[in-house]
Amino acid sequence: MNRPFIVALDFPSMEEVKTFLRRFPHESLFVKVGMELYYQEGPAIIYDLKEQGHRIFLDLKLHDIPNTVKRAMQGLSRLGIDLVNVHAAGGTTMMEAALEGLEAGTPSGARRPYCIAVTQLTSTSEQMLHKQLLIERSLEETVLHYASLAKESGLDGVVCSAKEVPIIRKYLSPSFLTVTPGIRFADDEKNDQVRVVTPYEARKLGASAIVVGRSITRAADPYAAYERLQREWNGEEEQ
Repeated sequence: MNRPFIVALDFPSMEEVKTFLRRFPHESLFVKVGMELYYQEGPAIIYDLKEQGHRIFLDLKLHDIPNTVKRAMQGLSRLGIDLVNVHAAGGTTMMEAALEGLEAGTPSGARRPYCIAVTQLTSTSEQMLHKQLLIERSLEETVLHYASLAKESGLDGVVCSAKEVPIIRKYLSPSFLTVTPGIRFADDEKNDQVRVVTPYEARKLGASAIVVGRSITRAADPYAAYERLQREWNGEEEQ
C-alpha cells in the first residue's frame, strides 16, 4: 500500500461524492467509503469510484460470528476494493475467517484486498475505556494487544491512533500497516475525535497511512486543503 493519504468520503449520497470529486479532475485518489455512504448507495458507489480510477478503503468494521464475517468478506472482495477492515475485538477466529473469505472471493490472478483490524476508535478516551467498556488495562496496552492478535491472525495491519504507532512499531513488524484516522490540521476543531494529531506528527510517529475527512471535505477549497496535507506530511510547512 504505497499511498499515505486516504480521503474519507463522509457524504450521505453519490451525488455529493461526485460534486466533491469534481474538485480533483486529474487526481487518482485513495478514498474511504464508510458505513454512511455504503449503506445508502451500496456496491454501485464502489463500481463508480473504481471506474474513475480511485483506490478504495471500504470501512465497514465487520464484527460478527466468524462464518458471517467470512461470507461477507467473500462478497466484498469481488467488488475490487483495495482495503477493508474488521474489529479486532471479534477475536482471532473471526479475523482468520475474514482472510479466508477475502482469499476465496478474490478473482484469480488478482491480489486480495488488504485487511486491517480496528483496535480502538480514535473517539475512545482512557476514561471511556475503563468506565464504559470495563477494560482495566490502559488504552496503549489494549491497542497493542489487539494489534498483536491481528498480526497473529495473519492480517496486514491495524487502524489505530497515530499516538499508538510507536509502541506497535516497537513490538511488531515494521511492515505491519498502521492506518491512522483522527488527523486534523493544527487550526482545525477536534469535533468528536479525542486522540488526534496533525499530518506531520503522524508521519513522525511512523504511521503507514493517514485518513483525513473533514479537514478536506469541509474545506472551502478541498483541493488546496489536499495540497496542504501533502506539504505538511512532507514537513514543508511550518508546524
